[in-house]
Amino acid sequence: MLTRLFASSKRCFDSLSEEEILALAIASEEEDARIYLAYADSLRAQYPASAKVFEDMAEVEQTHKNVLIEMFRSRFGERIPLIRREHVRGFYERKPDWLRKNLPLDTVREQAEAMEQQAVRFYQEATKRVSDASTRKLLGDLALAEQGHEDIAHMLSDKHVSEDTKGEEDETARRQFILTYVQPGLAGLMDGSVSTLAPIFAAAFATGDTWSTFLIGLSASVGAGISMGFTEAAHDDGKISGRGSPLKRGLASGIMTALGGLGHTLPYLIPHFWTATIVAAIVVFFELWAIAFIQNRYMETPFLRAVFQVVLGGSLVLAAGILIGNG
Repeated sequence: MLTRLFASSKRCFDSLSEEEILALAIASEEEDARIYLAYADSLRAQYPASAKVFEDMAEVEQTHKNVLIEMFRSRFGERIPLIRREHVRGFYERKPDWLRKNLPLDTVREQAEAMEQQAVRFYQEATKRVSDASTRKLLGDLALAEQGHEDIAHMLSDKHVSEDTKGEEDETARRQFILTYVQPGLAGLMDGSVSTLAPIFAAAFATGDTWSTFLIGLSASVGAGISMGFTEAAHDDGKISGRGSPLKRGLASGIMTALGGLGHTLPYLIPHFWTATIVAAIVVFFELWAIAFIQNRYMETPFLRAVFQVVLGGSLVLAAGILIGNG
């Protein structure tokens, strides 16, 4: 009973026959072709040149699948066993379609390259573990075919994607990253870091109690994060503005808002008041400089102007909180 309970439903690769290995290769080539077509569909609107590359790569996979089918027919007949990657223990896996949608261009390129490298490594290792001569030759041929796929991918990229086109697509991808993640995240970080300064330090100097200050800061940070997240996600669906998924923008804004406030809240877990306050002030200094750096790095704001705006604004809010707390 225990054996049946813990037994794996997957086959070990070493237990597969040559017929099953060839059937597995056919299924894998077919699935990879579909993945490349899915990449092409998702990229076509913004990156038509790269979409064409993946369409051509899908055609190459289909060609190899047809060759493998002919080989199977010549050796084993018309009936191909139903065996797929997920049926074999240790075989490389592919993510489902819904996890591959709306990926950045660089991520798609990296995943496509990884797909071919995984296939090459698998067949090479499989060749080493098989002693039968005909099976070794079969796996070796498949490994060479997958290596050829990598070369073909580079040739297709050179054919369809020139350096100028690649530069334009990379710039489009960078712009989309900024619109979807950096802008909402930066707005959240600024709101969380700056707007919570006054209530947290006012509570600290009014009560002199680090635990009460921590609870106030925690509630302010989490509340601001939830509010900013919902606001960012609800006010723009991204279809007209092109800013991307509202869920991604809402998460970026909400999480960074909460982190911005928690940064100078957590030091008040230290029991000693002045030690906690000094540590919190140091954290605030680094938070404000981080905001200035992000503005300069991604938003192309001159560094001195960013420093002046952020540090001056943050200092005024901090001073207001301390004055109110001592009032």
